[in-house]
This record gives sequence, structure tokens and C-alpha cells, in this order.
Amino acid sequence: MTTKERYESAKELYASIGVNTDKAIETLKKIPISLHCWQGDDVTGFDHDGPLTGGIQATGNYPGKARNPQELMDDIDEVLKLVPGKHKLNLHASYAIFEPGEFVDRDKLEPKHFAKWVEFAKERGLGLDFNPTCFAHPKVKDNLTLSSPDEETRQFWIRHCQACIRISEYFADELGVPCAMNIWIPDGYKDIPADRLGPRARFKDSLDQILAIPYDKSKVYVCLESKVFGIGLESYTVGSSEFTINYAARKGIISLMDNGHYHPTEVVSDKISSMLLFNDKIALHVTRPVRWDSDHVVLFDDETREIAKEIVRNDAIDRVLLALDFFDASINRISAWVNGMRNLQKALLYALLTPNARLKELQNESNFTELMTMQEELKVYPFGDVWNYFCEANGVPEREDWFKEVKRYEDEVLSRRN
Repeated sequence: MTTKERYESAKELYASIGVNTDKAIETLKKIPISLHCWQGDDVTGFDHDGPLTGGIQATGNYPGKARNPQELMDDIDEVLKLVPGKHKLNLHASYAIFEPGEFVDRDKLEPKHFAKWVEFAKERGLGLDFNPTCFAHPKVKDNLTLSSPDEETRQFWIRHCQACIRISEYFADELGVPCAMNIWIPDGYKDIPADRLGPRARFKDSLDQILAIPYDKSKVYVCLESKVFGIGLESYTVGSSEFTINYAARKGIISLMDNGHYHPTEVVSDKISSMLLFNDKIALHVTRPVRWDSDHVVLFDDETREIAKEIVRNDAIDRVLLALDFFDASINRISAWVNGMRNLQKALLYALLTPNARLKELQNESNFTELMTMQEELKVYPFGDVWNYFCEANGVPEREDWFKEVKRYEDEVLSRRN
């Protein structure tokens, strides 16, 4: 049977339970996922040569890492060839591109330092998202940035985040797509702090100063991301979940939840419904924690599917900003990117192919026996045939065929970088 024939058979079966597969794949095609640039070079960036700091660590030394802007752009192009749909590109401020002989520190960054990224995005029909880079810098003093008791240090990072808002608005103006600008800081302490309130009060004041600059809130979606702990920050993190959610609610900005930034027994999928009740929009960094915030490649696993289900079944596709955040240097980086993107899309399609209204009815009727039965039987419905048709219809390889192109690119391009 051809891919089309398999799809028609699956379409008929899903129709018998009230699911329109044509509608599902048309909806999926319009869901943008923000592809994180930092998978391609292990979060190195272009503005420093030193190691990662701030509780972040990329492990592995697989050959072929992007070493400059052109190589990183080439690798992103390779990924986009293998992922269906139109998406966004997520940049960190450390990926500024300077002219030869030019360099400015992070608090002096301007839109012109990202003009080449805007040109890249325009040519490919991509939107851009953005992040201040509050790590891997000499002014991360004693693991503190926006909460530092050293006023010079704190003001440096305030200016950096203000510059990032202006750059984000430039992205939105140039591309005609709102830019999600996410603030995350690594601030915290390795051991039990003597003062928990003071650092958070300083962080709050820093955020107040950052948001005080004028910007168009319809173009720049400022997000605030929490953290539970990091390497060297095991006992106390300034930007905790309670802090970031309360601050975002008070200031009318967007809470961003990274599903690696919580206690291992917590799941973001359970938090989404509560957040949607009290927020117009929320943002997600989808990753895969293994024992801790280890940023493994996103799989088509239980939690990824549950996250997607919560977005779809609550009619929140237009209210949830989706981005990936992982960095694996132990495997082919192109493969890591493509697997992560396609797996999140698979999870969304899986949710779109679920008869959500019927399952809700069964729950409300306390018909838990039929509910469990239906949920289990859906797991072996011909979801894969719909996914393969979606890939074919969007001009990208289906099944594992995409990996042949990754191996070709590794042989002809990546292997020559070392």
C-alpha cells in the first residue's frame, strides 16, 4: 500500500470514533515550534571562548559542532529540510554576529548585531524568538546576575535585558511575527543561604527596571522562566516557580515553564490546565529531564504526549508558545534537533487525533471503565499512517528515511569540520 492508501484507511477508522484526520493535519501544519539555535554548538555562542557557567553543562564531544555563524545557519537549514511545517527560530543574545574587528559587551548589544539572523529568517519565512544570555560571562559574579548585591553587576544585567527587549521588537517589526523574549537567570547558592528574601527582592527590582522601558507588548511577549536548581546552585534558586509565576501575574507578562525545571516527581502537563485558567498565554520549553534538568533530546514519550494533550484538549493551541530547549553533544546534533522537533509534532498530532470531547464525557459520567478502555485502545490506532502522510504532504521524508539525509550531511559536511 502507498502512504496515501494507508492514510485513507486510517482516516476511515478515525472517522468511526468522530475524529477528522484532515482537520487534524491541517491544524498541525499551522502550529509553530521555536527551534533553539544552541543545540547546534553546545550553547557556546559567538561572544566568548570560555566555558559554560551558571548551572549549565553540555556533555559529550561528538564531531561536527558548528564553529561559526555560517556553519550554524547551514545546520539549521539542514534541520528545516527534514521537519514538516513552518516554525520559528529561538536565539540567545550570545549569538550576536559582529563585523570583523567589532565587538560590544552584552549590555551594549543593538539590533544591527542580529541583522544577519533577520535576513536568514526572512529568506525562510521564519519568526524569531529571543533570550537574554545571563550566563557564561565574567559578570556572572558568584553565580549572581539580576539578583546580585553588587550594584554594578546588577545594572550591567539590567541593561543587557533592556537591550534584548529592543532587539526583540526589532525582530517583530522586521518579520511581522511577535517575538517571545524569555528571561531566565542562573542565580542561586550552592549551600543553605542566610537570606532568601534579599536576592529575590533585588531580582524583583531588576525586573521592574527592565520592564520600565517602553516597548510594544503586542510585538514583544516578555516571558519569565523558573528554575528548581542547577550545578553549583543546589540549595537555593532565586527565580523559583513561586517567584516567577507571581511576578508574571502581577506584571502581566508570560510565565514560561520548562519541564526540566521542577522536582523529578512534578510534571508540567499537570500544571498547564491551572495556568490556563488564570493566564491569557503561557510559554513552554519542552525538554527531557533524566533525574534532573539534564536537557536530553525530546522523545515521543508519556510526558511529551501529556503536554500536547493538555494544549489540544483545552483549545489552547493559540495560547501556548512552544519552544524546545535541549543540548546533547554526545550524538549527531542534526539528528538531535530533528528528533526533538518531529517528536513534539508527533505528540501534537497524537493529541489532535484523540476524541477528546467523548473522553471528557466518559469522565463526567464517571464511566471510568470505558474511559480506560478507550484510552488504551487509542494507543494502537494507526497514528503512524497519519503522521507519514503529513510528512509526505509537506515534502519531508517519512518514517526513518530522514536519517539517510542526516548521514549524508555528516559524511559530506560535518566530518570535514574536525
